[in-house]
Amino acid sequence: MEFVSSSSKLPRNYDVLINFTGEDIHRKFVSHLEFAFSTVGLTTFLHHQNAVKSTHIQQPILNLCRVAIVVFTKTYSQSAWCLNQLQQIIKWHQTYCRHVLPVYYEIQPSDVRLQKGDFGKTLKATARQTFLGQQLEDGLSRWSQALTKAANFFGWDESNHWSDAELVDNIVKSVLNLPVLSVTKFPVGLQYRVQDVIQTIKDKSEEVCIIGIWGERGSGKTTLARAIYHQIHGTFTEKSFVEDISEVNLTRGYVSLQRQLLSDVLKRKVEIHSVEMGRKMTMERLSGKRVLIVLDDMNEYGPFFDLCRYRKRLSGGTVIIITTTDRDLLVNHSDSVFSIQLMNDMESIELLSWHAFREAKPKQEYEDFARRVVRYCGGLPLALEVIGSTLFETTEEEWCSVLFELEENPQHSVIHKLKISFDCLRNQMEKDLFLDVCCFFVGKDRAYAMKILNGCVVDADSGIRVLIERSLIKVSKNNKFGMHPLLRKMGRQISLDILGNKHGKNIELWFDKDVEYALPHNTLLSSQKTEVIQRLVLTLRDFSELNPLDLRDPQTKFTEDPDYLYEKLRWIRLQGFSSEYLPNDYGRGDTIAIDLKHSLLQRVWKQPQVLRSLKFLNLSHSMHLKETPNLSGLPCLEQLILKCCPKLRKVHQSIGCLCNLLLLNLKDCTSLSNLPRGIYKSKSLRTLILSGCSKIEIMDKDITQMESLITLIAENTAVKSLPFSIVSSKSIGYISTHQFEGLSRSFFLLSFGLGCRQQ
Repeated sequence: MEFVSSSSKLPRNYDVLINFTGEDIHRKFVSHLEFAFSTVGLTTFLHHQNAVKSTHIQQPILNLCRVAIVVFTKTYSQSAWCLNQLQQIIKWHQTYCRHVLPVYYEIQPSDVRLQKGDFGKTLKATARQTFLGQQLEDGLSRWSQALTKAANFFGWDESNHWSDAELVDNIVKSVLNLPVLSVTKFPVGLQYRVQDVIQTIKDKSEEVCIIGIWGERGSGKTTLARAIYHQIHGTFTEKSFVEDISEVNLTRGYVSLQRQLLSDVLKRKVEIHSVEMGRKMTMERLSGKRVLIVLDDMNEYGPFFDLCRYRKRLSGGTVIIITTTDRDLLVNHSDSVFSIQLMNDMESIELLSWHAFREAKPKQEYEDFARRVVRYCGGLPLALEVIGSTLFETTEEEWCSVLFELEENPQHSVIHKLKISFDCLRNQMEKDLFLDVCCFFVGKDRAYAMKILNGCVVDADSGIRVLIERSLIKVSKNNKFGMHPLLRKMGRQISLDILGNKHGKNIELWFDKDVEYALPHNTLLSSQKTEVIQRLVLTLRDFSELNPLDLRDPQTKFTEDPDYLYEKLRWIRLQGFSSEYLPNDYGRGDTIAIDLKHSLLQRVWKQPQVLRSLKFLNLSHSMHLKETPNLSGLPCLEQLILKCCPKLRKVHQSIGCLCNLLLLNLKDCTSLSNLPRGIYKSKSLRTLILSGCSKIEIMDKDITQMESLITLIAENTAVKSLPFSIVSSKSIGYISTHQFEGLSRSFFLLSFGLGCRQQ
């Protein structure tokens, strides 16, 4: 939440402006909405009469935002400030095509649209208090027009929702799906490029249309493809956007990409075990379908090119868009190839200015500086965005410093130019956070990552906010960390250079997949990666060749005491762990997360362990796990994931003692027949997932004791009917069972004839 005084400098850009009046609505609804936006990575600015003085110029604040939410209440028309602000919002919408989204809280939309009832009477009274003489009629007319226009936009009526929680959830989900948030902050020169491609698609609307988009890295290929996708995806029922194929293929393989494509198109989870199986399933399942598919960053021939070779199997109207840096890949496979033209000087100046000044043109005293920076960015959108963000709210001296770096090596690659932004970070903490995200957390859930990072760094939240402001990292609409491949490449090289320089050698290992080879070959783990591990994590992707006790093998050369190294570990990921149990000293000190997916564990520890900082324990897909450990020594545990453990028969009764447990996932634990009764007394558990637990039948009156439970998912269990006691529980907001799939609680209450609103 941000407030701005009239004397302060304007803040960074914001995703969402919330316009409202009244401290009561602020405490009740707006604060919940602001918090929900922050949890999914959106920055908000709360704009009301007490935030800035009425004399403050309002338009620049709007220019910093991408979406405006107007909360209409019974007292809204009492505020001349809000009504004047609403006029500015409507003008801002018309000028910049930004989204305006109304919310009607305890007021009828028609009262706002038509200015009738008490709302209309108050509006006239406010106008009489605000305007004098001949200004009265004109002022009232302008307010009335603004209210009518705002009320004609798509919005939300609080009376149609069972609770504020449900209303807030719907608003956040809708905002996350807005193109302006999911494509790019400042779409300079984007729309006419989008229209060129869409026109080609329209010309081939009866055919299978394959479009190629070619250009160098950082030129905006993905942004263009995503903008096209968002503009036309509504006309397709079957669609998929497969992003960053080259990078994902390197780390997770083509099978994961094939799985994503088919799962998106078929709208259900698809299991694929080999590339050939994926090829066959893709062609079988997509045959005869009209689909929209974007294949982003395809830089080698792979199984996805089967879609091009066998295009006759697809239905007319199908659109496939491929982005690549290799034009030769497109020559024989696409109907049209669009070459991304780099930005001209006018577009470059505008894009740089939006990021550096939050305005379409640079400030007059910085105009020469801006033109010189643009000259060295070469019309590359990524460089303009990152360097422009670096120069936001900086002094002339800082502009000169950046220009010196650009002019010193004008022929340097784009990565060297991007590194200027890394070098300009304010302190080592911000640099470390960038490298941590780059090395370990791209594609990871933001909330999960922040729990770990906050355990490693003081005030990681503020550092991450700076990195987002600087355009060095991004947060996707599903709240996962993202990063442009060029920035990630830069970060990896910086990490290796730091370690190589320190130890006088050229290090070619890459953490996420190469550490698995380091220990088995007795690589000098700590001498190469001590500072990385001490700061964050030990990652071992494939542990099948290495017994965990090998970490204490005398031939493994540590420059640090292994006990000290263990104490420093925050995140332990041992996927494919091959022993029957973990050694007792594995994970201690400040360990926050332990990920043991796809392990061969039969039990987790021989003896109960005390891990006072542990928040995440993931044992999913442990095919031989028979029981959970004693959890009483894990007082801070928030998420326990036991998905797909088919031999799990017992959940230890200590789970009922966990006061911070938020999520328990037991999906497809087919041997589990009951849960400890203590779990029903949990005052913290919000999400319980029992789908596929075919022997479980626990839906009795005890579950209503779980006052904090919000989400219950219990499909394909022994439960054949839905007890009224569960439906009537005031806390539950989402239920998915054998009878009903993924419906809000209000639906069930209507089914039982209890659809009245809670007062």
